[in-house]
Amino acid sequence: MLSDETVAVIGAGNIGRAMIGGMIRSERIAPEQVVATRRSAGALDELREAFPGIRTTTDNVEAVRNASIILLTIKPQSRSEVVTEIREHVTRTALVVSVLAGVTTERLQMAFGSEQPVVRVMPNTPALVDEGATAIAGGAFTDDGHLMTVKHMFEAVGQVVTTRESLMDAVTGLSGSGPAYVYMFIEALTDAGVQQGLSRDVAASLAAQTVHGAAKLVLETGKHPAILRDEVTTPGGTAIAAVSELESRGLRTTIINAVNTATERSRALNEE
Repeated sequence: MLSDETVAVIGAGNIGRAMIGGMIRSERIAPEQVVATRRSAGALDELREAFPGIRTTTDNVEAVRNASIILLTIKPQSRSEVVTEIREHVTRTALVVSVLAGVTTERLQMAFGSEQPVVRVMPNTPALVDEGATAIAGGAFTDDGHLMTVKHMFEAVGQVVTTRESLMDAVTGLSGSGPAYVYMFIEALTDAGVQQGLSRDVAASLAAQTVHGAAKLVLETGKHPAILRDEVTTPGGTAIAAVSELESRGLRTTIINAVNTATERSRALNEE
């Protein structure tokens, strides 16, 4: 699907690097079909070393001139500067793929000043190890072919769902920011283990594997998390005692409120 494409990765930081690596490792694209930009020449040296054959440059205009797909992996606050810089050099048929949190396809289309096909994407950092959770939504000038192309790209680094753009801020609050919540939970589990006498290395390993295994069980069995929880919580046992404590401390409400807060922040980013 990408064999005839040239992909320009603008601002190839963590997510951009993950995408380059995923697409090349899965043989969705050849290295020579990728051109990546960073402001730092040293960072570009690292990219060339990691992915032999890709082209790199500090010049965004040079990168987009002949690109059929432009992957924007810059910070949302940099979008005006970058889009103003490149828009006169982007072909009208080029597909713009944006991972900018909170920024709507309409806002980007207005910035490009044309009927530019734009797909909005919200990945997360586990894409770095090909375990990402990504949601995509098409703009006014995209078609099913555009969405299939973007889905194919991001399936190289994990699972992909398609949703309405009106729900993308909620996706940002849930899965886009979600790894931060999970890391805090792993850290807390680790500290609890240390408090109970485990070494930090052992506690950290057990905590991380427990979260990984529990998530894998949800995905592979298709069971509701509440059912899997009930399978662990035997009457009068340790797990039900701990669950009762978590419920009394408002864990569920705290997580819901955190996702709500992140969702509202995502909405606000579109106006900045």
